[in-house]
Amino acid sequence: MTHFPSKRLLGAGRTLTAVVGLVAALCLGSVDEATAAGPSAPVTRTTTTVAHWTDRPHGFASLAGGTTGGAGGKVVTVTDQASLVKYAAAEEPYIIRVAGSIAVAPFGADVVVASNKTVIGVGDTGEIVHGELHLNPGTSNVIIRNLTIRDSYVEGDWDGKTTDFDAIQMDTADHVWIDHNRFTHMGDGLLDIRKDSRYITVSNNQFANHNKAFGIGWTSNVLTEITIDHNWFTGTKQRNPSADNCAYAHLYNNYVSAQVTDGDPVWTYGNWSRGKTKMVIENSYYDGVQHPYQADATAELVQRGSILKNVTGRQDTWGTAFRPRDFYAYRLDPAAAVPALVKRFSGPQQRIGAGVTLHVPADYPTVQAAVDAVPAGNDSPVTVAVAPGTYRAKVFIPAGKSDILLQGTGRNRSDTVIVFDTPAEYGGSTGSATVRIAANDVTARNLTFSNDFDEAAVELKGEQALAMKTTGDRIVFENTAFLGNQDTLMTDSPKLDVISRVYVRDSYIEGDVDFIYGRATTVIERSVIRALSRGSTTNNGYITAASTWTGNPHGFLITRSKVVSDAPADSFHLGRPWHPGGEPNAVAQVLFRDTELPAAVKTSPWTDMGGFSWKDARFTEYRTYGPGAQVTADRPQLSDADAAVHTVADYLNGTDGWAPYARR
Repeated sequence: MTHFPSKRLLGAGRTLTAVVGLVAALCLGSVDEATAAGPSAPVTRTTTTVAHWTDRPHGFASLAGGTTGGAGGKVVTVTDQASLVKYAAAEEPYIIRVAGSIAVAPFGADVVVASNKTVIGVGDTGEIVHGELHLNPGTSNVIIRNLTIRDSYVEGDWDGKTTDFDAIQMDTADHVWIDHNRFTHMGDGLLDIRKDSRYITVSNNQFANHNKAFGIGWTSNVLTEITIDHNWFTGTKQRNPSADNCAYAHLYNNYVSAQVTDGDPVWTYGNWSRGKTKMVIENSYYDGVQHPYQADATAELVQRGSILKNVTGRQDTWGTAFRPRDFYAYRLDPAAAVPALVKRFSGPQQRIGAGVTLHVPADYPTVQAAVDAVPAGNDSPVTVAVAPGTYRAKVFIPAGKSDILLQGTGRNRSDTVIVFDTPAEYGGSTGSATVRIAANDVTARNLTFSNDFDEAAVELKGEQALAMKTTGDRIVFENTAFLGNQDTLMTDSPKLDVISRVYVRDSYIEGDVDFIYGRATTVIERSVIRALSRGSTTNNGYITAASTWTGNPHGFLITRSKVVSDAPADSFHLGRPWHPGGEPNAVAQVLFRDTELPAAVKTSPWTDMGGFSWKDARFTEYRTYGPGAQVTADRPQLSDADAAVHTVADYLNGTDGWAPYARR
């Protein structure tokens, strides 16, 4: 971009308080809303359904340092046994996504899962067939989620006496979370948690069509602490679960139904508190169960709030056991709601396995470290969840790392700021960018991107200082802020005749010279654009500098938004045509539509650039309003007929029907 000297009124030490105050003064709500719009652009509010789960363990698995699995390690996707075995047994942490069905050979073989691993099914179809996930003694920090593990049953061996083919087995392991899996038709037990394993949570799983469902113990020591909640035991006979010598076993909101009825008077049962176990059962539901809950004379069992329907046999309660809330907080669902909840939310879920969440800085110290963990060629959604804070570092999302959501987790977008201070003098325009997105299908939400280089403090030849540069296709910014002076936001494409699309909604963009520029097809909707004053009474800068390929009818559309400025009246341009390197086929296309303009906008708002006349570009307005909106000979107006084919959909749909604007 051509250098244009400028002076910024707000220096490098400015804070987002100025933005908050501005937006509040404009009656646009808090800075995280900024849904500025004119009378023709009403703001709609919608609510979203909260899922009945989180991606963080609860219960005993959350204690004593917590359970994070493979967090901090790379994300890999496996589709065959060799890859699964390789990554599961590796020394370093991994998040291992199981895509599709993996048949294990030989029949019943173990897949060893080492410490610091997450094994998670992609979508709801990830499964392991004919094999066992095995945690050796000393294994720590493992998450197993969203899988089906099935079919190592040996015909005729109902009691599992000839094999030890469990779905999951562990000995002396600690910090393990087993969640949203389906276990069925295995050779011995479905889940065996053995020999002093500690800090375990088993939640939202289905145990189906089996004899020995879920056993805990095989030790004389009394060490195991385990939480068991929202599981569905259906078509099972015994061990639902059996808990032997557990220090603490907390069972709540579980559903035991359709128990196998083979006439066995003793070994067909629901829950059993054995040895010296202290067991608490809360708000569970038993339907058609023999011996729904029972306890050895040496054990303790407290039950409260459960519903029993069509049950027979033992219902033992004695002792005081323990108070689960002395260890952790939890939410009890009403027992009457348990069957419906568990049927709906237990077992593998499409929404869980469809994506992976990488937490910054809890699991990854920087945003870049989390991005680096995403595999090249990524084809499943990955959320980089960024906690509130200021992250002074650059971020680059390279081509090939698609399907990434950068999500600020604070209440407001100003809570989470990614900022750096490089000007173009040191690394060129691209090198100045605080964040660069070269990948396709990237969304950023509830974040602030800033380049706080103080152009007023120094005199350089290259004062361009980008907060954001994109070259990927199908990029979305929702509830984001872009802070800078010259060249704040560049939406570009890999080369002139390649069309990339960017959608910016409910956001805030500030700058002075060419601060929205590039050749990508870009829609800015329901947003605030702040034109910063540089102290001039005649020329404070240019909002846009498009370089649209002449073969692309759709450049920049700024619609249902609001331009604000503290610059003097008649001192700011709407834009100028940028021809990079004198490229004649870069012919700017910019439309301001249904957008409020301030008095700072010039009466003749378009101007020449680099020897190219603005009159040869494609600059138009349509139904702009406010003190800066006029109809003059120097302000081309779009006709109603042309406006009908210059909508948000026309700009973004492309050949693939991309419609991010339809998400509300």
